Amino acid sequence: MVDNLQETRKDTLIKEAKEWARSIVLAIIIAIFIRLFLFEVFLVEGSSMYPTLQNHERLIVNKATYFFNEPEKGDIIVFRFSPQRDFIKRVIAVEGDVVEISNNRLFVDGFPLDEPYLENYHMMDFGPVTIPEGHIFVLGDNRGNSMDSRDPAVGYVSRERVKGKAVVIFWPPFQSRILNCK
Repeated sequence: MVDNLQETRKDTLIKEAKEWARSIVLAIIIAIFIRLFLFEVFLVEGSSMYPTLQNHERLIVNKATYFFNEPEKGDIIVFRFSPQRDFIKRVIAVEGDVVEISNNRLFVDGFPLDEPYLENYHMMDFGPVTIPEGHIFVLGDNRGNSMDSRDPAVGYVSRERVKGKAVVIFWPPFQSRILNCK
């Protein structure tokens, strides 16, 4: 009888250990799926998106949105700059648009762009350039301190390099907010 009780306890422990292992493996698989295809946490490094984003803020990037839609003007996106580094910038123009900076004003297709999210800034003349097919033109909100599409090292951003759209700032918690990209 004691042996049966010990066998029952042993079977119960083995069954419970298997259930725990299965749950842990499933949780890991779900976390990997979410990280690869749906959402990613991104750390803002630098001041190129000031005043919209602050250095060391953490935000959530929606990776799924661009599976179904193309980046739109005004979106704040994260894209792969190099294999080791991602950038975060604002979409200013999409394929076929003509971008020009003249007399400290930004023009898209000949019309001045209203940018209420900007503070004092100065921009050197640029363009006009036409955005090629499959690419977007991005700028940082801190125009005087941003490595963006005006820089040949960045240039036009191909659709394949776009990782996702920034949607929520969650850290620091007292400054958390939903990003209004338009």
